[in-house]
Amino acid sequence: MMAAMACETHCGHSQAAEDRGIPPLGRKLKVVGGIFLALLLLSFIPALSALNDSLLEYLKIVWWAVLLGLVLGGVIDYFVPDGFIMRFLGQRRKLTLVYSVVAGFLMTACSHGILAIAIQLYKKGASVPAVITFLLASPWANLPMTILMFGFFGIKALYIVFGAMAIALITGLIFMGLDQLGWIEGSSEAADPQDISWDRLKNFDAAKAGKGTAAGAVSLANMVLWWILIGIMAAALIGAYVPDHWFMQWMGPDFTGMLVTLLFATVIEVCSEGTSPIAFEIFAKTGALGNPFIFLMAGVATDYTEIGLLWSNIGKRTALWLPAVTVPQILLLAFLFNQL
Repeated sequence: MMAAMACETHCGHSQAAEDRGIPPLGRKLKVVGGIFLALLLLSFIPALSALNDSLLEYLKIVWWAVLLGLVLGGVIDYFVPDGFIMRFLGQRRKLTLVYSVVAGFLMTACSHGILAIAIQLYKKGASVPAVITFLLASPWANLPMTILMFGFFGIKALYIVFGAMAIALITGLIFMGLDQLGWIEGSSEAADPQDISWDRLKNFDAAKAGKGTAAGAVSLANMVLWWILIGIMAAALIGAYVPDHWFMQWMGPDFTGMLVTLLFATVIEVCSEGTSPIAFEIFAKTGALGNPFIFLMAGVATDYTEIGLLWSNIGKRTALWLPAVTVPQILLLAFLFNQL
């Protein structure tokens, strides 16, 4: 016991994941997972073939990103010292927000994969403004999505990518102000930022690393996966039973169309790679860049999956401030983009 406490103090890690063992699946994950599997099985009934196609299509799009996010979260939990995260993402400095955008740009997971990583960074001691900045920048400003955006939008993709970065940084600055006022939750407890040791990499043990990574991934899954499954089910139902032409009819470049786009982005956003083709289709039908920007960015900022995760893992004030701060920025930039 004393040895474990010493390691926690001097190794810069939380209690070793392999010591506490792989946790069981949580009750919420079991319940929501059971509902998801039941819906998937029911969708194989011929009368529900549209739902089956929609569910399988979403699963094909999102499974790898969610799995990658959970595995990376487990790797961060086991290998990365808490003090390292605290040093770069836990400080209340403007430069910390720049680090968060850079970290987001280097990520390759989509929005829901990023959720798992963001929550893990928070557990390791990243500040709330840094987590929010990372969360907003990653899905649309990351390198793979930048390439994909150019494939869809050509040179106009720069507006989307730099718009996402600008909103992420501005939102991070506003959250720093909210943090100073005490209007959002504080950071989680973590190690001293000076206490950094990479012993688990230097003394690598494959068996312990595998078990520790798995323990961190399962623990993270218990926090985030049930929300992701709810998002997939809702989006699949909409994709199956809401006609495509309805989107094109109501998501025009006027103010009403922008609000309708905002509403549906809140519900349908599941994965950045999955919604980008829909965003391009809106652009192709309406000729306006602002509405696709709303569809892409507002899905990250107002999606109930992300708000729910922030609510349950960081706090309700952070969750409520996220859309309050980001939606006006998104609408303003979308209006300007529609004038291009």
